[in-house]
Amino acid sequence: MEGQKKILCVGLVCLDIISVVDKYPEEDTDSRCLSQRWQRGGNASNSCTVLSLLGAPCAFMGSLAAGPVADFILQDFQKFCIDVSLVSEHAQCITPASVVISNINTGSRTILHMNRDLPDVTAEDFSKINLDQFKWIHWEGRNAGEQVKMIQQVEMFNAKLPEHQRITISVEIEKTREPLYELFPYGDVVFVSKDVARHFGFNSPDAALKGLYHRVKKGAVLICAWAEKGADALGPDGLLLHSDAFPPETLVDTLGAGDTFNAGVLYTLSNGGSLQEALTFGCRVAGRKCGFHGYDGIKEK
Repeated sequence: MEGQKKILCVGLVCLDIISVVDKYPEEDTDSRCLSQRWQRGGNASNSCTVLSLLGAPCAFMGSLAAGPVADFILQDFQKFCIDVSLVSEHAQCITPASVVISNINTGSRTILHMNRDLPDVTAEDFSKINLDQFKWIHWEGRNAGEQVKMIQQVEMFNAKLPEHQRITISVEIEKTREPLYELFPYGDVVFVSKDVARHFGFNSPDAALKGLYHRVKKGAVLICAWAEKGADALGPDGLLLHSDAFPPETLVDTLGAGDTFNAGVLYTLSNGGSLQEALTFGCRVAGRKCGFHGYDGIKEK
């Protein structure tokens, strides 16, 4: 059934080892943290978590090594009912991990990421999947050359279908790495980060959208979230849309707030909501997420 088609997120899953502190530690000191936990992380993986909590059927495609860390990650995917049938396993590799220092007084998160040898999924891996099961596919910008080839496969698939049955394509350009910028013209919806906007010399989301819109394809939507300033979007009609941020009463944990925003936008647009509704809902759900550790509290409406 059309309504049961899934949203697929392609990108990273890793282990986040999160230490919660009441002040950021000085170098070469020994201090206790308030708490510590393991959490499944990675942009595409986090967006799947939020989509699942919002009630959207979703799937994750990415790479995983073998071993106890991978077992923990797969178990956690299962807990959130996320389809992992498209995960590529690499027995001899090491699962990427992030050490995260989360400051409970400022809400900041400082990340040290390790990714030694785990290859990203390829266009060849992607060519083996049955696209009929998806209504939306989202790419976290990583190995952009391969990802462009994957998107071209979806475009060929879409070309044979009436418009209402086509898969919507979205891409996230978060890191300031030159090769990722080739993804700009390939998304129906393109998320560009504050870091990338600043890298191009823009100091506000509206300036970034106006300055970068020429890079996206005809008819595409460009979205830029800007933390406490909320988020802006620009579509083919040339109207600049804005949503304020919805900060929680107490800022607790901003880790994954951007992934939560993206998921909120995908959820709304994939269910027929307007761009303004998607922007506002994305900001609202991301704000809610910043009020607690992890993601479980997102379910509270």
